This record gives sequence, C-alpha cells and structure tokens, in this order.
Amino acid sequence: MKVLGFESSCDETGVALVETGDAGVPRLLAEALHSQAAMHADYGGVVPELASRDHIRRVLPLTREVLRMAGCSLDQIDLVAYTRGPGLAGALLVGAGTAVALAAALGRPALGVHHLEGHLLSPFLADDPPQFPFVALLVSGGHTQLMDVLGVGEYRLLGETIDDAAGEAFDKSAKLLGLGYPGGPALAQLAEAGNPKAFALPRPLLHSHDLDFSFAGLKTAVMTQARKLGPELEARGADLAASTQAAIVDVLVTKSLRALVASGRKRLVVAGGVGANRALRAALDNGTARIGARVHYPPLALCTDNGAMIALAAALRLQQGLARSSLDGAFDVRPRWSLQEIDL
Repeated sequence: MKVLGFESSCDETGVALVETGDAGVPRLLAEALHSQAAMHADYGGVVPELASRDHIRRVLPLTREVLRMAGCSLDQIDLVAYTRGPGLAGALLVGAGTAVALAAALGRPALGVHHLEGHLLSPFLADDPPQFPFVALLVSGGHTQLMDVLGVGEYRLLGETIDDAAGEAFDKSAKLLGLGYPGGPALAQLAEAGNPKAFALPRPLLHSHDLDFSFAGLKTAVMTQARKLGPELEARGADLAASTQAAIVDVLVTKSLRALVASGRKRLVVAGGVGANRALRAALDNGTARIGARVHYPPLALCTDNGAMIALAAALRLQQGLARSSLDGAFDVRPRWSLQEIDL
C-alpha cells in the first residue's frame, strides 16, 4: 500500500510517500519539506495568514517533487492522508483541501490524521524502530506530554504542561536573549559555547508528585536574569542560554525517567521538534541506560513537522482497522484536538 501524506498544520509544508509491504513494515519512499522560518523571521513568530498563503504556493510543487523522487505515478497511490489537526485553521484547510480533492480525482480514499499521533509514531520510520508498549515524550511546538502507549490508537495521558510547553520556553527565552526566529535552535546553538551552571534557574514542578510540566516560571526567571545583566547580556548570553537549556532538559529527563519507572516500561520514544535537541538526547541516553531502559528517536529530518509522519500514521491506523477513510469528498479540520479525542 502506498500512502501520500500532506502536513500543513503550521509553518512547514510537508509531502511524503510511505509504502507498507506484505509484512506491513513501513518504508519512506520520498519526502519533501518547505520551511517558512525565513518568511516569518521578520515578525518574530508565525503569521497565520502568511502561512496559509505559502502552503498554497508550495503544496503542489512539493507533491510533484515527491512523486518524481519516488518514481511513482498518481495512479499508483492507494490512500491520501492529511493533517486534520491540531494546528492553524487556515493552514490545515490547505493541506486537507488539497488531499481530499486529489483523492476524489483519483477515486482513492482520504484520511485525516492527528498531528501529534504522527509525531508519536514517527520513530517507526527509523532504522531502530521501537516496539509496543512504551512511554512517549511528545515535545512539539506548544505541546509537552507524556503518554503511555500500548499500541496504535491506545494512548493514556500520564502528564502534560499546565502552561508553557518546552518548545515555547526555548522560543520565548531565545527572544529575551535577542536571538532570531526560530528561537529554539538558535538558543541551543548559542548554549554550546556557554556554562550550563552559570545561573541558578528554577526547574518548575521537578519535585512534584505528578508527571505534569510547567515552564512559564522558567521563562520569567530568564527575563529577570536578562534584565539584571543589562549591558552584560551580550557577553553572558551563551551562559544564560546554556543555563536555560539545562533547566528545560533537567525537567524533561527527570519526568520521563519517572514515567518509565512508574509505568514499568522499558522503552521511551521521544518525538517532536525539541526531540532534535542534542543536549536532551545525550541526557536521555544516559538516563535511560542508568535505569536499564532504551530510548528511540525519529530520524533528525523527521523531528520537525513533515508529511512522512502523517502518511505513516494513516497507514498504521488502517492496518489496525482503527480508521475509516472517506470516499465522499467531505472533510473538516480540528484546530483544537486532544489526542485523547482521536476517534471523535
């Protein structure tokens, strides 16, 4: 089965082709991605209307590129998948409309996919895919969640952020340091030259008796420290960046290891844009090894939003008989959509 996937939930346009063979093992045939980071940099964040318009410009050329790279024609596609939500409404509509229109023209079914489920399942495209069950750390954009995953579609929430997510903490702290957009990667790059112990920043909820997260207080502490430094901020920026990253990583790692112990799982899956952070990966590798567990990541190229994870999630759901694709051309999008409501 060949599945063409479209991702357009925010500021990346992604298209990919995934194939599942007789053994049901997914294989990425081709993928193409366009990031709008440069376009939004002047505004310091994503402008929804500009994002939607750019998706319109990019989606068809990217589709042609994917089909060319895969050596596949349109009539060889068995299913067209798209991100149904969560995300920006206008951006979601571009991918959904394109996917459903293409499916209707081909006489093929279309299937809407949950964006976070795509991230959660993306490590199955890695060379060393995980096995169920496992604990998943989802750190994507405005989402930070720990899930107990029994199988495709079987997700139990263990903990989540009560205010800012880890990605937002990276981006907002980067802005306070005068770094460019996107802030997270810029802060991580600056942190490599700094001392992570230079500033004693808080680790919110680190010692709480639950698995929830909170990063708003950390952002406030970074702002306070930046103001204290005043004209010294430029000279001490790397130290403050490293201390900020260390605080975020400490919380994510501590809660993830605690979730593994509490659930009795021996596998941790990390997915989402923050999952590409090298300091986080190193700390998780060390932490899981210490307690006799394993950690799995998607390929670095698939940590950000992408079409491959959407095609993969659709293929796995259909294999498990957990979704009914649509042939009637009707579709909707769900800008706000909890992973616990995935079958609604």
